[in-house]
Amino acid sequence: MVKDLMTPNAECIGEKDTLRRAAERMRSLDVGSLPICGENRKIIGMLTDRDIVVRCLAEDGDPDIVLAGDLAQGRLYWVDSEATIEDAIAVMSEHQVRRLPVIHDHRLVGIICQADIARHYAEERVGELVEGISA
Repeated sequence: MVKDLMTPNAECIGEKDTLRRAAERMRSLDVGSLPICGENRKIIGMLTDRDIVVRCLAEDGDPDIVLAGDLAQGRLYWVDSEATIEDAIAVMSEHQVRRLPVIHDHRLVGIICQADIARHYAEERVGELVEGISA
Protein backbone atom coordinates (compact mmCIF):
# COMPACT_ATOMS: atom_id res chain seq x y z
CA MET A 1 0.00 0.00 0.00
CA VAL A 2 1.02 3.57 -0.63
CA LYS A 3 0.96 4.43 3.07
CA ASP A 4 3.72 1.86 3.65
CA LEU A 5 6.17 3.48 1.21
CA MET A 6 5.27 7.18 1.38
CA THR A 7 7.21 9.86 3.19
CA PRO A 8 4.84 10.76 6.03
CA ASN A 9 4.14 14.20 7.49
CA ALA A 10 4.78 16.01 4.22
CA GLU A 11 5.30 19.74 4.45
CA CYS A 12 3.05 21.99 2.43
CA ILE A 13 3.01 25.65 1.53
CA GLY A 14 -0.07 27.69 2.31
CA GLU A 15 -2.08 29.04 -0.59
CA LYS A 16 -1.56 32.58 0.75
CA ASP A 17 2.22 32.24 1.17
CA THR A 18 4.40 34.09 -1.33
CA LEU A 19 6.56 32.32 -3.86
CA ARG A 20 9.61 33.68 -2.06
CA ARG A 21 8.45 31.91 1.11
CA ALA A 22 7.85 28.74 -0.93
CA ALA A 23 11.34 28.92 -2.45
CA GLU A 24 12.87 29.40 1.00
CA ARG A 25 10.89 26.43 2.30
CA MET A 26 12.03 24.28 -0.63
CA ARG A 27 15.63 25.24 0.06
CA SER A 28 15.42 24.47 3.76
CA LEU A 29 13.71 21.11 3.11
CA ASP A 30 16.00 20.35 0.14
CA VAL A 31 13.05 19.56 -2.13
CA GLY A 32 11.99 20.72 -5.58
CA SER A 33 8.24 20.75 -5.01
CA LEU A 34 5.65 21.34 -2.32
CA PRO A 35 1.95 20.63 -2.10
CA ILE A 36 -0.14 23.79 -1.84
CA CYS A 37 -2.61 23.52 1.01
CA GLY A 38 -5.71 25.48 1.81
CA GLU A 39 -7.66 25.25 5.03
CA ASN A 40 -7.16 22.20 7.25
CA ARG A 41 -4.29 20.88 5.08
CA LYS A 42 -6.65 20.24 2.18
CA ILE A 43 -4.47 20.11 -0.88
CA ILE A 44 -5.30 22.44 -3.77
CA GLY A 45 -2.26 22.01 -6.00
CA MET A 46 1.44 21.33 -6.34
CA LEU A 47 4.16 23.94 -6.70
CA THR A 48 7.55 23.15 -8.21
CA ASP A 49 10.75 25.13 -8.36
CA ARG A 50 10.24 25.15 -12.12
CA ASP A 51 6.81 26.79 -11.66
CA ILE A 52 8.44 29.60 -9.69
CA VAL A 53 11.03 30.19 -12.40
CA VAL A 54 8.90 29.73 -15.52
CA ARG A 55 5.48 30.96 -14.38
CA CYS A 56 6.64 33.84 -12.18
CA LEU A 57 10.22 35.03 -12.68
CA ALA A 58 10.36 34.48 -16.46
CA GLU A 59 7.11 36.44 -16.79
CA ASP A 60 8.49 39.36 -14.73
CA GLY A 61 6.39 38.36 -11.72
CA ASP A 62 7.42 39.40 -8.24
CA PRO A 63 7.96 36.41 -5.92
CA ASP A 64 7.26 38.70 -2.97
CA ILE A 65 3.76 39.38 -4.31
CA VAL A 66 2.71 36.27 -6.28
CA LEU A 67 1.09 33.71 -4.00
CA ALA A 68 1.47 29.95 -4.12
CA GLY A 69 -2.29 29.62 -4.60
CA ASP A 70 -2.03 31.73 -7.76
CA LEU A 71 -0.14 28.86 -9.39
CA ALA A 72 -2.44 26.05 -8.22
CA GLN A 73 -4.23 25.83 -11.54
CA GLY A 74 -6.20 22.61 -11.53
CA ARG A 75 -3.37 20.22 -12.31
CA LEU A 76 -3.53 18.21 -9.16
CA TYR A 77 -2.86 14.51 -9.15
CA TRP A 78 -2.88 12.51 -5.93
CA VAL A 79 -3.31 9.05 -4.53
CA ASP A 80 -5.20 7.81 -1.49
CA SER A 81 -3.14 6.42 1.38
CA GLU A 82 -5.00 3.09 1.05
CA ALA A 83 -4.24 2.76 -2.67
CA THR A 84 -1.92 0.09 -4.00
CA ILE A 85 1.53 0.83 -5.36
CA GLU A 86 0.17 -0.23 -8.76
CA ASP A 87 -2.42 2.56 -8.45
CA ALA A 88 0.31 5.09 -7.66
CA ILE A 89 2.40 3.89 -10.62
CA ALA A 90 -0.62 4.21 -12.92
CA VAL A 91 -1.29 7.81 -11.84
CA MET A 92 2.38 8.77 -12.09
CA SER A 93 2.69 7.22 -15.54
CA GLU A 94 -0.57 8.65 -16.86
CA HIS A 95 0.28 12.20 -15.80
CA GLN A 96 4.08 11.89 -16.12
CA VAL A 97 4.83 13.06 -12.59
CA ARG A 98 7.53 11.84 -10.23
CA ARG A 99 5.81 12.81 -6.98
CA LEU A 100 2.27 12.41 -5.72
CA PRO A 101 0.65 13.86 -2.65
CA VAL A 102 -0.90 11.15 -0.49
CA ILE A 103 -4.36 11.95 0.85
CA HIS A 104 -6.44 10.48 3.67
CA ASP A 105 -9.88 11.89 4.49
CA HIS A 106 -9.25 14.75 2.02
CA ARG A 107 -6.12 15.86 3.89
CA LEU A 108 -2.44 15.65 3.02
CA VAL A 109 -0.70 12.88 4.97
CA GLY A 110 2.44 12.28 2.90
CA ILE A 111 4.23 12.22 -0.43
CA ILE A 112 5.17 9.23 -2.52
CA CYS A 113 7.82 9.64 -5.16
CA GLN A 114 9.49 7.59 -7.82
CA ALA A 115 12.49 6.99 -5.53
CA ASP A 116 10.26 5.60 -2.74
CA ILE A 117 8.87 3.04 -5.16
CA ALA A 118 12.30 2.27 -6.65
CA ARG A 119 13.71 1.40 -3.21
CA HIS A 120 10.98 -1.12 -2.45
CA TYR A 121 9.66 -2.50 -5.69
CA ALA A 122 10.70 -5.02 -8.33
CA GLU A 123 13.29 -3.70 -10.75
CA GLU A 124 11.08 -4.56 -13.75
CA ARG A 125 8.17 -2.46 -12.42
CA VAL A 126 10.49 0.45 -11.58
CA GLY A 127 11.74 0.40 -15.16
CA GLU A 128 8.15 0.57 -16.40
CA LEU A 129 7.47 3.50 -14.05
CA VAL A 130 10.51 5.44 -15.22
CA GLU A 131 9.60 4.75 -18.84
CA GLY A 132 5.98 5.79 -18.25
CA ILE A 133 6.95 9.06 -16.60
CA SER A 134 9.59 9.90 -19.19
CA ALA A 135 7.56 9.01 -22.29
